[in-house]
Amino acid sequence: MTESGSWRDAAFDTRAIHAGQEADPTTGAVITPIYQTSTFVQEAVGVHKGYEYGRTDNPTRSALQGLVASLEEGQWALAYASGLAASQNLSYLLAPGDHVMLSDDAYGGTYRLFAKIVGRYGIEIEQVDLTDLDAIRAALRPSTKFVWVETPTNPYLKIVDIAGVAGVVADHPALLVVDNTFASPYLQRPLTLGADLVIHSTTKYLGGHSDVVGGMVIGNDAAIHDDLKFHQNAAGAVPGPFDCWLTMRGIKTLGVRMDRHGSNAMAVARFLQEQEAVERVYYPGLPDHPGHEIAARQMSGFSGMVSFTLRGGYEAAAAVAASTRVFALAESLGGVESLIEHPGVMTHASVAGTKGEVEPNLLRLSVGIEGERDLVDDLRQALRAAVPAAVAR
Repeated sequence: MTESGSWRDAAFDTRAIHAGQEADPTTGAVITPIYQTSTFVQEAVGVHKGYEYGRTDNPTRSALQGLVASLEEGQWALAYASGLAASQNLSYLLAPGDHVMLSDDAYGGTYRLFAKIVGRYGIEIEQVDLTDLDAIRAALRPSTKFVWVETPTNPYLKIVDIAGVAGVVADHPALLVVDNTFASPYLQRPLTLGADLVIHSTTKYLGGHSDVVGGMVIGNDAAIHDDLKFHQNAAGAVPGPFDCWLTMRGIKTLGVRMDRHGSNAMAVARFLQEQEAVERVYYPGLPDHPGHEIAARQMSGFSGMVSFTLRGGYEAAAAVAASTRVFALAESLGGVESLIEHPGVMTHASVAGTKGEVEPNLLRLSVGIEGERDLVDDLRQALRAAVPAAVAR
């Protein structure tokens, strides 16, 4: 089991740089080496130094797992080749007849995995508004195995009360799984609020530079760890050592990046609120956001994701998305560069016709760490170019 190490009482930024990443004992290198090897020499038959085959374990992966466990204040972490590979590994805990309660505003890939693949095997998937604790109580069944939370949600940035949901399921065998991708452990640590498991697409804020794909599951229960570890090895969707190394490199600056993402996102959200062409802005840092008080209580900042709807429907939204210059039109999020996308056509096409269907006039921004004025000016010119009847101020 990968423990979070001796840095547990250190500040977050200190752990981001040091936890799980002690100097290499052979050379003294301060940066964890990339152990680019598929196998390891054994001292005798069945006797090895903790590593036998690259799919099963790798020292670079172990370092990343120890680091993320520390940041999420968990006892262990397991790394995967993508966020969806991590979600798939969790699905191996399910059996026919089980029930999964999924957020009605979840990432399209998560919905696609559970509804269109996992659901084939006798597992019922139900979309529920997890911001409503009474709705969760009503939906709980004896067969419920997962209550799968995103907060903030994707793409509407709804805020789910993690401690409140934990209280609802406290006397139920269901596992509370929290996707912490949008917040990162710098801003929110669900295990401390009662979650059983935390999941990440490390591709996003943890990696932070749009150059690596990965996923992670973190928890405290040793039995769950052993079950997931078995499936991690047996199914084999693990990250390579260079991917692990890139993710660790990104995590070293997570705190300073998240501070800048958040301040830029707040400036962008306030700007958008003032625009006649904009119908509604979704950002939990705004006082009028319906989840603002819960977000302020369970998060230490509001992250860098902003969504908004435009007057003029799909045509206006598509035109704005095609007119930005600093904001790149691309899927994904959490990198240092700013991105704009149309969820209904791009990341959330798979939820069309469901409770999670996305409005055609919605755009989602991943606000990067560029200059605040450049980001605001870019959105201003895009609105002017795309929606001339409602010139942006």
